[in-house]
Amino acid sequence: MADDLFADAASWGFETRAIRAGQPHDPTSGAVVTPISLATTFVQEDVGVHRGYEYSRTGNPTRAALQACLASLEGAAHGLAFASGMAAEDTLLRTLSPGDHIVLGDDAYGGTYRLISAVLAPMGIEWSAVDLTDPTALATAMRPETKVVWAETPTNPLLTVVDLTAIAEVTHAGGAILVVDNTFATPYLQQPISHGADVVVHSTTKYCGGHSDVVGGFLALDDDELAERLAYLQNAIGAVGSPFDNFLTLRGLKTLAVRMDRHCENATDIADFLERRDEVAEVLYPGLPNHPGHAAAARQMKRFGGMVSFRLRAGKAAAMRFAASTRVFSLAESLGAVESLIEHPGAMTHASAAGSPLEVPADLIRLSVGIESIDDLIGDLTDAFDRLSTRSVGADR
Repeated sequence: MADDLFADAASWGFETRAIRAGQPHDPTSGAVVTPISLATTFVQEDVGVHRGYEYSRTGNPTRAALQACLASLEGAAHGLAFASGMAAEDTLLRTLSPGDHIVLGDDAYGGTYRLISAVLAPMGIEWSAVDLTDPTALATAMRPETKVVWAETPTNPLLTVVDLTAIAEVTHAGGAILVVDNTFATPYLQQPISHGADVVVHSTTKYCGGHSDVVGGFLALDDDELAERLAYLQNAIGAVGSPFDNFLTLRGLKTLAVRMDRHCENATDIADFLERRDEVAEVLYPGLPNHPGHAAAARQMKRFGGMVSFRLRAGKAAAMRFAASTRVFSLAESLGAVESLIEHPGAMTHASAAGSPLEVPADLIRLSVGIESIDDLIGDLTDAFDRLSTRSVGADR
């Protein structure tokens, strides 16, 4: 929970808060790095009298530092860290009851769709998918039972941009809360709470950690009552990361701003490169002026992010071959780390959405653009296109 760990940081810039907020020097040794507190239990001065910590599932000093820092970066009063992004989502949605209704964006992350449609729906939670770029469509989808509108922006993997202010107005008029998955944008590029969101979700596995070496999740919010409820569930369910996981994520946050600047620069150059390739039918990147959400992204984002998706004219088989042929871009799921990754969403991260309203195009390729030398990245993609053209691709849709 947010507390005086970062109260003095309100006037600091983003980069300073990433390094300082919630992270005072160790009072015992003077260490400048937040210690990893591995203790599972903490001594009490008297029965029920302690120094703020009693059992490490309930609260841990290293987790408290991470929660304070990332909440500060999101401009939120409260923050809660979890063992994974899905653990954070599951804990949040356990505030719902049978009969409650969720409106989900129609190109949401496959894991979110699976949680809602395959885990929560059999327990009585109802849901529907809608195009959240259309506030009128959202208003039509709202019901008296709607408790949550769940948005991503930019979305995974189609890079759709949702106008947060517009859908926040519709959501609140319908008596629901707006939850925004901010994983792709990160708090460096976008702070959804300032645009009307009620809860912000992160898979801190991605850009916040930034090095493909830690799994985690996060919730940020201002509402005191809901934060108290979520803290109760965080402890009761127990899906919290280890102190070492929290330490690694906190370390990653220190360089988030400088990493995101390079991610964005590289992604912009790659999107421009892909636009010039005849083999590419469509490039999906909010930084391109022809992107349908470019204007909204320019209003609510500092820059346009490090994720680029594109579709190949030759279809599914070509897309799968292309994804498997790069050398600098590693064929792997996940995203948001220093190394560049490539994947075929339909067969990998979004396979669970096959046959549903959230199914992704079969010819789609998703790039998580890293911070390597841009010449090496573009050279790798050029070589992959050359290898593709040497084969008889045909219209293999």
